[in-house]
Amino acid sequence: MKSAKLIVTSLALLIAANLMAQQGKIDNWRPYGQEGINIFEAPKEPDATFDGLKVRIGGAFTQQYQALDHSNNAEYDTITYRGKPANGNELYAIAPGFNLATANLFIDAQLADGIRVAIENYMSARHHEEFWVKGGYIQIDKLPMFNSPDWFSKYMRVKIGHFQVNYGDQQFRRSDNGNTMYNPFVGNYIMDAFATEIGGEAYLFLPSGFMGMVGMTSGLIGGNVQNVTGEDPRDPSIYAKLAYDKQISDDFRFRLSGSVYMNSGVGRNTLYAGDRAGSRFYYAMEPAYYLPRGATAYIPADATGLFTSGRMSPGFSSEVTSFVINPFIKFKGLEVFGTYEQSKGMAYTDPKAEGAEKPEARTVNQFAVEGVYRFLANEQVFVGARYQQVSGELNANIRENNAPKELSVNRLEVSAGWFPIKNLLLKAAYVDQKYQDYPSSSILSEGEFHGFMVEAALAF
Repeated sequence: MKSAKLIVTSLALLIAANLMAQQGKIDNWRPYGQEGINIFEAPKEPDATFDGLKVRIGGAFTQQYQALDHSNNAEYDTITYRGKPANGNELYAIAPGFNLATANLFIDAQLADGIRVAIENYMSARHHEEFWVKGGYIQIDKLPMFNSPDWFSKYMRVKIGHFQVNYGDQQFRRSDNGNTMYNPFVGNYIMDAFATEIGGEAYLFLPSGFMGMVGMTSGLIGGNVQNVTGEDPRDPSIYAKLAYDKQISDDFRFRLSGSVYMNSGVGRNTLYAGDRAGSRFYYAMEPAYYLPRGATAYIPADATGLFTSGRMSPGFSSEVTSFVINPFIKFKGLEVFGTYEQSKGMAYTDPKAEGAEKPEARTVNQFAVEGVYRFLANEQVFVGARYQQVSGELNANIRENNAPKELSVNRLEVSAGWFPIKNLLLKAAYVDQKYQDYPSSSILSEGEFHGFMVEAALAF
């Protein structure tokens, strides 16, 4: 089986290499290399011309070296491992080394004038080492079947399929498995709003720089047609975005966006747990032994099973209402990007008051600010710093005075990077993350991880 996978992957890479010299031009599309940095929604190009079916094969690859330390001050938690007592709050013993190389495969096709399709794949990921499909969608910027009415070609867009929902702007600056070119840092946000869902989005682009979007999806990470009456609510997710983006002068660009995402009842929403590829900080603050979901015996920690290291999901899997505001300023080589986010929700499995039909909603806030300075020819070198904090009722099961306890996590990351060419990026970063207000019974009590990360990435 492994040999067959190797043969298929090798053939795919050979085909991709053969097609590189004859890549088709894709309209209204975000490049995967350095040219794609600081592009948010894919550009709207009403004057693009079509001269036949075009296919483009692309890819992205990232390799990391990690040198992190972590510590906590949690009380001894007695568990049984292989018939002997062990400490469930003992941290995994980490040492410097290379993480798993991650890779993406992109297939983009221009099907008709103003109509393109994208298929996004993960060839290797921390949580899924095998080849698997992230999603695929069709983007419609013109209506050639209706003689391409001018109003639609200039101002409208429709996106349909299984795609990354357009909530917030940070998603356009994050690492997506093997594609880390857009991220000036190594880590994504502590509370990482990223989800792939099935549905549609409609856009309005105005010449003034305003953009509006409304979307509706299934609210689930995948498909589900099972009918379990009264036990499996399946409300759709409704979300919207309004942005103003203007190149005010040759040196100054300003963008401000606001997004809202709502789901009033669903079996398993993953707005903050949708990244199945895995986080960048392997084993950080993870236990030496853990109990997999549905298992009865503890097993040694592994990077695949414990793939969310360093991230915090509030667990709003049943109901969620979130909004986020993102300002972005670029003056010459200086970029400043900020986030203020508030999310309110709950899971049906959260503790609930006696006699209550469902648990009370919890609230979590996230704040982040980052500054990046790019310099030299073509902005090929950069330095940056990002500070972020997540605080609120992060865990329904950590309680104080019969209510969820207020917890907080903060991270400082300082980075530097160099683009030798537009499709290759070398990055180094120092990260320090602290966990505050966790009780001594939690493995995160007085927790901290810090150290250096080195990352090499390519994308085309």
